[in-house]
Amino acid sequence: MINRALPEENASLVGYAALLDKHALSIPLPEVLAVISRKHTKYETDLWRVFTPRHAVEDTIYGQLVFALKHEGVDLAVLKALFDVIDAGEVEAAIKSEPNGMYARKIWFLYEYLQEEELNIADSTQGNFVDLLDGKLQYAGPSRPSKRHRVRNNLPGVRNFCPLVRRTPSLDNLIALDLSAKASETIGSIHPDVLLRAAAFLLLEDSKASYAIEGETPPHNRAERWGRVIGKAGQVPLSREGLERLQREVITDTRFMQMGYRTDGGFIGRRDRTTNLPIPDHISARFDDLDRLVAGLIETANLLKGSDYPPVLAATAIAFGFVFIHPFEDGNGRLHRYLLHHVLLETGFTPKGVVFPVSSVILERISEYRTTLESFSHPRLAHIEWRATDKGNVEVLNQTFDLYRFFDATSQAEFLYSCVEETISKALPAEVDYLQKYDLMKSFVSQYLDMPDPTVGLLIRFLIQNDGKLSKRGQNKEYSALTGDEIEVLESKYEEVFVTT
Repeated sequence: MINRALPEENASLVGYAALLDKHALSIPLPEVLAVISRKHTKYETDLWRVFTPRHAVEDTIYGQLVFALKHEGVDLAVLKALFDVIDAGEVEAAIKSEPNGMYARKIWFLYEYLQEEELNIADSTQGNFVDLLDGKLQYAGPSRPSKRHRVRNNLPGVRNFCPLVRRTPSLDNLIALDLSAKASETIGSIHPDVLLRAAAFLLLEDSKASYAIEGETPPHNRAERWGRVIGKAGQVPLSREGLERLQREVITDTRFMQMGYRTDGGFIGRRDRTTNLPIPDHISARFDDLDRLVAGLIETANLLKGSDYPPVLAATAIAFGFVFIHPFEDGNGRLHRYLLHHVLLETGFTPKGVVFPVSSVILERISEYRTTLESFSHPRLAHIEWRATDKGNVEVLNQTFDLYRFFDATSQAEFLYSCVEETISKALPAEVDYLQKYDLMKSFVSQYLDMPDPTVGLLIRFLIQNDGKLSKRGQNKEYSALTGDEIEVLESKYEEVFVTT
């Protein structure tokens, strides 16, 4: 049953919605579903695509699948759930009725790909090769031909891990901005000394922000150490060993937790004060699925890094997929944000030598970030059977592997891309502008007064912190030797450099 209000009275479910309803598939609903209206106007809402009566199809599995692939794209989660409950003979008969049809071959490929078993159908010998994903509906990955089906598999992932992203005007507009080139242009115009200092500052700021997102305020040396780790992102291909090494960089005191992949359940949320029973907001993947899921994630990262798949979409799939799987007992959040940097650097999107402070922008938009995470987690809670353990953890009782390997990452991609755009358009130029102004002010002070560099730096910080005015405390203590006229000149110069230019 589709537990979602229809966009129109008497509208008929079609495509994936019809299949979900008819076969009572117990999976999270796709973000957007389709109906046939009695009216002759085609339109879209946030949750529905509304088609006209002329788009109606025969209410069979084959008819609805053809409609879905033609108008809605590939939804691996729905297809896997459907193929698990219908008879293979019904799929086989439908394909044999139209063996050379474009959609028949796509359905044939998808059935064998997802079920990992061959139907009793001879290899296709006729018809042109067709793309599995329609590039007008979804962002396609690198093409790998399947001669048996005469289908080009252009899924942006592999069997054990394949998030998909719907094509949206918002993402098309962001991709068209060519942010990587814009960042390279900005960086190319910066003096090397200023760039070096900006890069160091941004690295530390991103490290601190990543801790702050977790509600932590680490000592300066720990933030610096994690910043150095981020600075090496993208240099070594992903591996299980590499991820476990990164976890050890995050967790400094390992006495009270198991390191490496979990061997127990996992959740994010609260515990009841009285009973200690878990109250999950997110339930992690089953620990016995971690090997396949993370291996699939790593294989997908390797597949996409040398392709034309948009790098920010690749970063979305890998980083958000990792945090949804939640393979470790602790450290997943910071590794999730490390993976954002890793993919952007590995794909060449981020210029070498600079780390975009994406975590800083995420921290400023923390409420939106949490909503983005919850848009994955909350719909899945209803499809996960679990019980509390005597240790206050969760034990998952049903099979949940498909919930974490197949998901629509569109909302996460739109959020991340907007953060990257803000980073490149605002945060990076703002830091460079600050350093250039700081250098101007420092040069003036050094020429105007005989003052050592550390004292000059402290003076400028005092002026920045007090909106260009030297505080009474500064006048009475650290800079009591300054005359009133000198203070007036310094404040005036600050106004000229930092405010009017």
